[in-house]
Amino acid sequence: MGIDNPRRVALQTLDACLGRKFPLDRAFEEAATNLEGRDRAFVRALVATTLRRLGQIDSVFEKHLKRPIPKKALTARNILRLGVAQLLFLKTPAHAAVGETTALATSRATANYKGLINAILRRIAEAGASSLQDQDAARLNTPGWLWESWVKSYGRNLAYEIASAHMTEAPLDLTIFAKTSKKWAEILEGELLPTGTVRRSNGGRIESMVGYHDGAWAPQDAAAALPALLFGEVKGKQILDLCAAPGGKTAQLAAAGAYVTAVDANERRLNRLKANLQRLELTAKTVVADVLDWRPKTPVQGVLLDVPCSSTGTIRRHPDLPWIKSTSEVKALLPIQAQMLQAASEMLEPGGLLIYACCSLQPEEGERQVQQFLKNHHEFSRQTITASDLPGIPEAITSAGDLRTHPAMWGNKGGIDGFFAARLRKNT
Repeated sequence: MGIDNPRRVALQTLDACLGRKFPLDRAFEEAATNLEGRDRAFVRALVATTLRRLGQIDSVFEKHLKRPIPKKALTARNILRLGVAQLLFLKTPAHAAVGETTALATSRATANYKGLINAILRRIAEAGASSLQDQDAARLNTPGWLWESWVKSYGRNLAYEIASAHMTEAPLDLTIFAKTSKKWAEILEGELLPTGTVRRSNGGRIESMVGYHDGAWAPQDAAAALPALLFGEVKGKQILDLCAAPGGKTAQLAAAGAYVTAVDANERRLNRLKANLQRLELTAKTVVADVLDWRPKTPVQGVLLDVPCSSTGTIRRHPDLPWIKSTSEVKALLPIQAQMLQAASEMLEPGGLLIYACCSLQPEEGERQVQQFLKNHHEFSRQTITASDLPGIPEAITSAGDLRTHPAMWGNKGGIDGFFAARLRKNT
């Protein structure tokens, strides 16, 4: 088999994710360079499904092992995983799932496992869907470090609902920049959500969809579109968007008439932001800088800080996250987030608003960061969020007056990413 064999590309991608902890998007783009069309889509679906159902998959094939496959034989395990994913979740014909997947075991590290892989996949193919009976899928597919943190933070029932929601791929959400959202919902064959987002349940390649090149809309999860709304009327105001790339919130604020300065330390990502603004025919000033070191010439009226975080609110879109992140990585981010919040507070004029946001389900990155900040900064106060600030999603407002969404919310509409945001006013 050549390097462009789709299943081998899938194996390389999965090895990069689970072995080298590469994000799925990066691993896939590096491995699938020479694939096109149907093969490319197959590889992406195969790897994403394997990661989304990893706990179930491992539980299935491990029952057929007399002794565990050594940790160092990761590639052999990943071949098995890809085979099981095809048989039980993608419904690939057994002869292809078994034969072509087993044929991946050609390297020195995997050849000794070729017979074992073939035998196990044949048994699973014969058993079919019965292999999945009596599985606690939501729990199996959630690593212990995440499960324990969610049970502690949200209770066992809600933790289970969140974990269950992660087994379904997220829909495609679009923020409409043309004036008539209802019209574009019809054109795009989507649903107009109460918050103004248009949702397409069947997804699609965005570059080929009507209105993309005309700047009528941009992809942005419904939850990610909420923090920018918390400023209220921004027309004519100076607003900073910190850690701004890829620029969805910058575009929202610019479209609403704000004078936006978008700051990001990553020049490549900031260039993507510029390209997005150009396509949308919107204007914003851009600055390549570290938020901790940069300051505006004069204090501004509003600051939106979307901090780097564990991104555990986006697992439906990034099924690799539970397996490449860890508790230690979350802990390492906490002091950086606190420092960024401190820096953002210094950029604001008296009376101005600071929106702190993150796409994490971990309260230590959201609620507790804000709680600690307010404890140390008496010149700031929480400006509670009300139902009028977020029409259509009052259930996302916490008892403290912050924004908190999670994937089990809006279940009848296709869910929503996990997001946190707090609105803070500088009083003096």
